[in-house]
Amino acid sequence: MSEAALQGGSGFGMPGFGTLMRQWRRRRGLSQLELAETGSVSQRHVSFLESGRARPSRQMVLHLAELLDMPLRERNRLLHAAGFAAAYRESGLAAPHLAEARHALDLLLKQHEPFPAVVVDAGWTVQLANQAAQRMIGFLLGPSHDPARPVNFMTLPLHPNGARPYIRNWRDVAGALLHRLQREAMDSPAAAAVLAEVRGYPDVDALWRTVDWDTEPRPLLTFAIEKDGLVLDLVTMIATFGTPQDVTLQDLRIETFLPANAASEALLRGLAAG
Repeated sequence: MSEAALQGGSGFGMPGFGTLMRQWRRRRGLSQLELAETGSVSQRHVSFLESGRARPSRQMVLHLAELLDMPLRERNRLLHAAGFAAAYRESGLAAPHLAEARHALDLLLKQHEPFPAVVVDAGWTVQLANQAAQRMIGFLLGPSHDPARPVNFMTLPLHPNGARPYIRNWRDVAGALLHRLQREAMDSPAAAAVLAEVRGYPDVDALWRTVDWDTEPRPLLTFAIEKDGLVLDLVTMIATFGTPQDVTLQDLRIETFLPANAASEALLRGLAAG
């Protein structure tokens, strides 16, 4: 592999190892000296790696990726840029080696009934949904809902033709969602693409510009929904796999919804009963 490929790119649009390493170091707010001290390597070596004057070993690439807390997908990309094979598999949820994880997800969704729960990917497209979530999506979208088409849980509440007209506290919800999406966009091209899309929706970009980025994203978010005479107050929580070794598992988000009051609980239980 040429020095130019390691430093600046392969010539086919993909950044080289040095460029990617520098981008992630800056993204994490680290100087070359700080990264070197954290990783027990010399600043000179870090500088040489970023400039392409030195070539990293596979072990060094993995070591730097760990120091920079890179997502598994991006660690594979960094390895590829340095001329090495990927270290982490990216599998479909139907893959045999993910059978235990898929079983756990299915069980979690089932046990959460009669309350909605979904599993979304890095771009917030629904991959799995329990029956309560399917009822909620169908209720919000009405006749325009096509069960065969994937639903995105970021565009659903933000698009003017989605659930937005029925969310009474829309500005509060939208601000919190944009805050989370912006944080995820720093590490995920899929999330960055969704952020770029939703900022094109009416009023969303103006709201995005008012978000306080110095605060942490909320652990809980309340949706106040009103449609066709029905009022539903939900609290949503998001969970992830703790120590995934597969790109797909790390990408997944498990979003569960709970009733915020007794009336909403009774409504969800009643809908589940028929």
